[in-house]
Amino acid sequence: MTDSSSVDGPRKVAPDDRATTGPFDESEANPVRPYIDLGGIKILPREGLNLRLEVEEQTKRIVAVGLDYAGSTLQVQPFAAPRSAGLWEETREQIRQQIRQQGGRVEEREGPLGPELLAEVPVIAGPDGTAGKRLARFVGVDGPRWFLRGVIGGAATADVEAAAAVEDLFRSIVVVRGGSPMPPRDLIPLKMPATPGSA
Repeated sequence: MTDSSSVDGPRKVAPDDRATTGPFDESEANPVRPYIDLGGIKILPREGLNLRLEVEEQTKRIVAVGLDYAGSTLQVQPFAAPRSAGLWEETREQIRQQIRQQGGRVEEREGPLGPELLAEVPVIAGPDGTAGKRLARFVGVDGPRWFLRGVIGGAATADVEAAAAVEDLFRSIVVVRGGSPMPPRDLIPLKMPATPGSA
């Protein structure tokens, strides 16, 4: 077994061209583009893109951004990360264990964004409680002091064109880590877009 972790912790996992093709750090983004500002991330609006904010019941805190696009869904979450180590190696292992505990199947493969997990997750499908299966792709990219996680569902789990469209959407996201100190793995705060209805 090769040791992929350095003295500082697990290596960062990201496409080699991440700084030029995304997902971007705020310092790498084009400042003149009309991004939708959601706090911890900025999204580039595009034709046919529908945006949902996922809110935690008790705290009313926005915990994820859901994007409906190309017959698919993409749920994204930005996390604080150490400067020198990545979170995706460890996070993949946690996701793998969770899915197996739920009785699902999961395989790791090399995707356009680097290593990703393709999972078959059991879900209650019918009103009569019949169990179904849902395919999901878990993708992740370690950036400078942040980690962006995505869960892809719908057409992009199997259809090549939809997959390319959703991967492109994921890559267009800008992560705004901010300067304040945050413990690694903490969700970078998300907020409602400033101008409702413009998204």
